[in-house]
Amino acid sequence: MGHRRERAFDVESETDVFGSGERTSFVTRTGGEVNILDRTDRYCVIGAGSSGLVAAKNLKQHGIPCDVLEREDEVGGIWNYGKPFSSVYRSTHLISSKPLTEYTDFPMPADYPDYPNHAQVLAYFKAYARHFGLYDLIEFNTTVERVAPSGAGWEVTLAGGHKRRYRGVVIANGHLWNPHYPDFPGKFDGTALHSRDYKTPDVLRDKRVLVVGAGNSGCDIAVEAAQNAARTFHSVRRGYHYIPKYLFGKPADQVGEVALRLRVPLFLRRWTNGLILRLFHGRPQDFGLPKPDHKLFESHPIVNSQIFYYLGHGDIIPKPDVEELRDDRVRFRDGSEEPIDVIVYATGYEITFPFIDSTHLNWRNGHPALFLNVFHPEYDNLFVAGLIQPDSGQWGLVDYQTQLIARFVRAQEQNPASAERFRRLKAGTKMDLGHGIRYLPSSRHAIEVEHFSYRRRLQKLIRRFD
Repeated sequence: MGHRRERAFDVESETDVFGSGERTSFVTRTGGEVNILDRTDRYCVIGAGSSGLVAAKNLKQHGIPCDVLEREDEVGGIWNYGKPFSSVYRSTHLISSKPLTEYTDFPMPADYPDYPNHAQVLAYFKAYARHFGLYDLIEFNTTVERVAPSGAGWEVTLAGGHKRRYRGVVIANGHLWNPHYPDFPGKFDGTALHSRDYKTPDVLRDKRVLVVGAGNSGCDIAVEAAQNAARTFHSVRRGYHYIPKYLFGKPADQVGEVALRLRVPLFLRRWTNGLILRLFHGRPQDFGLPKPDHKLFESHPIVNSQIFYYLGHGDIIPKPDVEELRDDRVRFRDGSEEPIDVIVYATGYEITFPFIDSTHLNWRNGHPALFLNVFHPEYDNLFVAGLIQPDSGQWGLVDYQTQLIARFVRAQEQNPASAERFRRLKAGTKMDLGHGIRYLPSSRHAIEVEHFSYRRRLQKLIRRFD
């Protein structure tokens, strides 16, 4: 479905509106009003963040023209600190190290630290866009409001009602921007904000602060509150495994990568890593946190070297789940109650694509059901890049995703037999993206992938097109 190149409408006029020498066609309404811009010679990439940039680069390198539509005025997506849709705070650093995060063909600068901050990440993205000539493809301050099938392609409606028809679409707008809030009974009279909107500790200073949520942002903000607030409480629903950023003087993910490269079995990796964590980092229950109710690796890694330190010093007070909001107080599931001035909800994000009907994304159980979380089982010209939550760095994996996208698009014209084989694969194959790991049954883990096996699978499929 949707893999033939054809025009589904009549062209009324042509002009070189971009000054590039290309003939750009329009469809007109009665009365001469320009209505639809014909871009069916190219793909539309939605978003110029980490996924959109690498999608554009790989399409370009495979000779596939594309437009990149970005609602902000610069590249970077959520890493563009201070922009309306950015979810990073002033103290944000990567939680995966450089070599396991960077793009496959563009290393981070040697003088960057193991875990770069958000300003360094943004500078890296800008350098990447300049190096590969991507700025010429990007239209900034351009918001996509609707994407819908149109003939053999896709109709894209922009803010203001302007419409275009494209050969295909790569959705790369990310999934960490639409906040999820828990539905606690009662009401709270103090200041409440989601971690997406938290930027600096000014809002915490000298306040009684409750941080809800045990993910990476929740732990970061709890640590920052411990350094600035009058009192800090950290509410978690269940027990988790906590991993320090360094083990044996090396970034923890690089230490773990050694065992993966040696093909150490999962049960043995669990045993050795669990022993190392107990000996060198401690057990969560020794610091007042709940005992983990699942095996190591079965939840998204929480990477933080400071949370146990501040718990051990009494600067963070652990609490169970919230039972009720009571004006200027909060009651917890253990019956305790505390006066609170500020609540920070570090409770994750909803997977949302507001510009496209969920039926076009094969929506199942709260998220798109796509082959490798990228490829639609029926459409051959609609892709989602970056819809993964790996247990390590992401950008290199999305690089491989979009290399595979580009090869499939090119094969549809140049190698129909290979394209047909892949078409059958994506239509009928359900892969275990955890590589034997059974992730916790929660919305947080709906798009979780085990990075090492996922990367190898993408590389193998890419080689089939070469």
